[in-house]
Amino acid sequence: MRTRKSRASRDNGLFGLAAVAFGLYLCFLVLPLLLSLKSSFTDENPLRATSGFVGLDNYGEMIHDDQLHASLGFTLILAVGVTIAANAIGIAFAMMLNRTNLSYRVMRTIAFLPQVLSGVIVGFVWQTILTQQGLLNVTLQRIGLIDSPIAWLGSPNLALLSIGVVVTWILTGFTTVVYLAALQGVPVELYDSAAIDGATTWQRFTRITFPLIAPGMTISVTISLITVLKLYDVITVLTGGGPANSTRSTALYIVKLAFTDNRFGYASAVAMLVLAMSAAIALSVTSLLRRREVNF
Repeated sequence: MRTRKSRASRDNGLFGLAAVAFGLYLCFLVLPLLLSLKSSFTDENPLRATSGFVGLDNYGEMIHDDQLHASLGFTLILAVGVTIAANAIGIAFAMMLNRTNLSYRVMRTIAFLPQVLSGVIVGFVWQTILTQQGLLNVTLQRIGLIDSPIAWLGSPNLALLSIGVVVTWILTGFTTVVYLAALQGVPVELYDSAAIDGATTWQRFTRITFPLIAPGMTISVTISLITVLKLYDVITVLTGGGPANSTRSTALYIVKLAFTDNRFGYASAVAMLVLAMSAAIALSVTSLLRRREVNF
């Protein structure tokens, strides 16, 4: 009897927790999403008391919106470049730190620190480094590599590169941890057998390590892409979308539409576009990488 009562009590407790979690999910994710979808079919403006239904006009306007196209192009270029760089560096770091010594465990913690820091804090720290009188330019001048300060955040190409480096630095902590977990699931016996057979380090990596960390790569690549596609805080602090809007991500553009231009309806439509695009890219990449897992 007591066992049945304890099980019933535990099940009721779990049901209560699940209900609370589901309620929070509905309130903070599903409901705002539905409200945003509804708003995307209107000309909602916070300065007007009422809003009218405009159908698909907001979505049609996006076809001719050059600012939207520019922000999408920048976001996609940044997402692809950062994802490739962060995952490549993450694999390299994971292989170097895949040891059990205390010193390596400390280095793992240090490697993960950028991931737990606020994006605003990271942006301010890197801004002080990358300004014309910042630490990077001062160091390069002192060692004689440059004669005058470089505007790392002042020209479109360098600003894109600088943001890419900063975001890659942030994401590398996450990718390193994912690949470390994947590497710890690779049987050591496979490496021993390969060494006996005379396999080189590169052959062991391409024929054992790389195929067996495929599930970790699927997770890491997908989350990296999604993270960069919705990036806002770091870019806002570093460049504010400048110079000349060359580093304005789609998230920054949505905020501008909503809170500067007061076009809530059109901003919601752009947000729906970004959501659909992110979902399509994430599903496509996940499907492609999962197929790779099966092939290996």
